[in-house]
Amino acid sequence: MALALRVARCAAIPANCWPRDRRRLLHLCSSASDKRPTAFCSRNYATKPEAAVPPQIKRNVAAEITSVGKVIYETGWDANKPIEKPKVRPSSSSSTQPTPSKKPEDEKRKELDTVKSKRDQMRDNMQDYIFTRYFNYVKNYDKVLEKNFPKAMQLYRVFFDGVKDFFGDMKRFLKIARIANDSPQGIRALNRQELELYMQMPRDMMKVAPALIGCSLPMVGYAFFPLVFYYPRSFLTAHFWTPQQRSEFQSYYMKRRLCNNKDVFRCLQDKLKATASHPKHSAFADILGQLGSGTHPTPEMLIDVKDIFAEGPYSLLGMSRKHVRNLVNLHGLPSSIFKRHRLHEHAFLVHYMDQAITREGGVHNLTPDALRYSCYLRGLNPDSLSSEAMIEWLRKWVKVSTSIQGEHITLFLHLPILLGYNHPNNWKTIYGKCPT
Repeated sequence: MALALRVARCAAIPANCWPRDRRRLLHLCSSASDKRPTAFCSRNYATKPEAAVPPQIKRNVAAEITSVGKVIYETGWDANKPIEKPKVRPSSSSSTQPTPSKKPEDEKRKELDTVKSKRDQMRDNMQDYIFTRYFNYVKNYDKVLEKNFPKAMQLYRVFFDGVKDFFGDMKRFLKIARIANDSPQGIRALNRQELELYMQMPRDMMKVAPALIGCSLPMVGYAFFPLVFYYPRSFLTAHFWTPQQRSEFQSYYMKRRLCNNKDVFRCLQDKLKATASHPKHSAFADILGQLGSGTHPTPEMLIDVKDIFAEGPYSLLGMSRKHVRNLVNLHGLPSSIFKRHRLHEHAFLVHYMDQAITREGGVHNLTPDALRYSCYLRGLNPDSLSSEAMIEWLRKWVKVSTSIQGEHITLFLHLPILLGYNHPNNWKTIYGKCPT
């Protein structure tokens, strides 16, 4: 800045002012005479007075530059930084005023704790809000899927509820099996519902095991799961069926069973001549005649001829293979090598159910669902039947069942024919119309 002022001042001096500073220039030249000759100074001044000025100006410029740099170095001024204004010292009046006292450390600590507590509370509230929204979203995620994929979610719900019911029944079955094995009375210690579960659950476990194992396998389950629900009747049990499917499949299985009625009846007729020497031959022939004419014998008539089933061609060991196979299909039992053993087990289990019904107060104490299942299990189609009609038919069955012993087991196996061959519901199920 000083250099600029000096240059500006020199520029403002007119040309005719140089002689006025002659003395000064001479003095400068004489000071430099120790190093330079005098002639040189006089020659320069005489011929060209302006020539001696530039060296002095150059020296002054260098000094000015040096002084400016020294000031900049000492002050530390930077063009990029704002220039700090000098601080005004407080006057004597202001110095006399008392300075405000500092807050105690405990108050500052309280303020810091308050700010920290508010910050922590805000963070906790934010975390609670985020987690609450997340858990609500996860909890209601099935509703989102049900809205976007209704059919897939319906299958998922049916499968989930079915697995839940299946494992619940399996736990009950294990408990019932333990009671039946440890109790002195054995199976007789169970009630009707426990006996029904004890008989049905092993079949359901064998049937649904491939589906559960296949759906749980990685990669394979994605392809096996739709296949299982595409054929629910073949791979799944009643635990996984919808109410509509239960009614539909029950009618399907009932029709398959009832289609064997005629074959079993023909087997009874074919072996009638082999019992000619039996005292109850004629009575049993009358019973078969009633069945052929469209009526049914009374329970008393069946109890009267029970001994004909204890031995001969109508006993469990004396029946032909065709007769045994038709009886297995008639009762809806799974086919296996030990067909006679399955018939024996099935007959005794249903016989113990009949005894349990009697102990529990009789057929009329059964619920509508229990009545329907009891008729279905014993070979009568319960569709469109009133509770009174089902109770009347079951009373006849229970009366005959509780009046026979173990040696009359084949009479029990033939009760679906002897009491339900000409029933209108069964006839309509087989042939699509009631018998005339």
